[in-house]
Amino acid sequence: MPGMVLFGRRWSLASDDLVFPGVFELFLRVAWWGGSLTLYLMHRKKLDCPGGVLLSTYLIVLLILLAVIIGVVLAITCISMKGTICNPGPRKSMSQLLYVRLALFLPEMIWASLGAAWVARGIQCDRTVVIGIITTVIVRTQTWCPVTLQLASPFSISNRTVSATSRSLRRLSSTLQGNLSCRNRTTDYDSIEGDQHNCHFASILKTTGLQYRDFIHISFHDKVYELPFLVALDHRKEAIVVAVRGTMSLQDVLTDLSAESESLELDIELQDCVAHKGIAQAARYIYRRLTNDGILSQAFSVAPEYRLVLVGHSLGAGVSALLAIMLRRAYPQVHAYAFSPPRGLLSKSLYEYSKDFIVSLVLGMDVIPRLSVTNMEDLKRRILRVIANCNKPKYKILLHGCWYGLFGGSPDKCSTELDESNQVTLSQPLLGEQSLLTRCSPCYSFSSNSSPDSPTKYPHLYPPGRIIHLEEEGSSGRFGCCSAAQYRARWAKEAEFGKILIGPKMLIDHMPDIVTRALNSAVANRAACVSCQGQGSSVRDVA
Repeated sequence: MPGMVLFGRRWSLASDDLVFPGVFELFLRVAWWGGSLTLYLMHRKKLDCPGGVLLSTYLIVLLILLAVIIGVVLAITCISMKGTICNPGPRKSMSQLLYVRLALFLPEMIWASLGAAWVARGIQCDRTVVIGIITTVIVRTQTWCPVTLQLASPFSISNRTVSATSRSLRRLSSTLQGNLSCRNRTTDYDSIEGDQHNCHFASILKTTGLQYRDFIHISFHDKVYELPFLVALDHRKEAIVVAVRGTMSLQDVLTDLSAESESLELDIELQDCVAHKGIAQAARYIYRRLTNDGILSQAFSVAPEYRLVLVGHSLGAGVSALLAIMLRRAYPQVHAYAFSPPRGLLSKSLYEYSKDFIVSLVLGMDVIPRLSVTNMEDLKRRILRVIANCNKPKYKILLHGCWYGLFGGSPDKCSTELDESNQVTLSQPLLGEQSLLTRCSPCYSFSSNSSPDSPTKYPHLYPPGRIIHLEEEGSSGRFGCCSAAQYRARWAKEAEFGKILIGPKMLIDHMPDIVTRALNSAVANRAACVSCQGQGSSVRDVA
């Protein structure tokens, strides 16, 4: 739901977002009130000293003021628990309560100032009482900080803040890309491009275990639509390997976000040759470098009997797949292995064409191989439908999500969507389901039967080649520290990745080190692997 309107301005905090801050403040206030009451009851007979009347009055008024504040905060917390995300009717009194809570700041500040002034006079009373008064002043000052942040943070972020954040990100990216120093000498090899301090090349040598003479060309040049890549000789597999780096910079992110479709000019007879625009531009760049600069010719002059293999992860996987399609006419034996490729990459005809020489590998619930414009629209539609028909308050959903994230369990035990028979109980939510669906996306109608395959301005795109799905067997423990996870590999249908899945590992399963670990586990546990000889017999229908 939209944020509350206070003082004529829209805040980014909704009326059901005050449960946890309210509980936290209640804990502090009740503890403070109990300590102050104990101090007064235990030492009220020792306040017959000079100035003791002032201290006694201070404690009594403090107890009354704290009791009033506790009552208001309790009301705010209880009201914030009512209703649902899209039904704020039971919380309509929240703005008035917040005005009252803000008004209580004035007497609180005045009384804290008076307490500090009285103590500063050097009142000759029981030392325990004086220390207690000083403590209450300090505690009162400290409680202003979280409350002030709670009330001030909801304002929308200004453009200045966004600009500062962007500048910080650019500086961080620049530092990560080139300002580190590994070896204080310049590279001795002309085949290495853009690695001034030899840092990246040293990492590649250590990771691959190859010798420097095995590398034909390495490029660390990184711009929008221009990705780093390398060409190396794998003597063990007798292959010339072209490896393309995945997303690691802001320039790569911009390449990813160029999600429009673009026609490819290929010398093949297909009905439609359409692909992701940003990835296609990056593939064309590397294609020109490999062919026009003679990099592949140089590689085959060294090892003419070797075969051509292209590999990549994430964005690099998509570029490698498109690059294999572009090179296949000149190199008919080319093969590509795409690790965790993006789904929205190829048109239907190119997808079918790529099955003969491209293999994709997807781990678990990885979101990237399920990510496309149409799938994002479908996910948005499903999320808005759940929000519009949600039958539980936000704090319960968050608590259950935290419990599930920490201790596991079944998320189905906490249904958050109204049953079909009970949807009529939703009494005119602030953001009804129909307005949510039609206002946010012209591509979808209110019909619950609308399909993600509905025609939109973006054509439906597919992942490259045949797909191997690595699935986790059993559980590795909630935090991955109890036991090593076991994986099995099987051929999967493209349709299994036609919907974005929400889960705790949807991002983790995309990390290249996790993919490598899972792949090594599946290879080591060959008895659990499904035979890769025939795709039809090993496919399990999970759609």
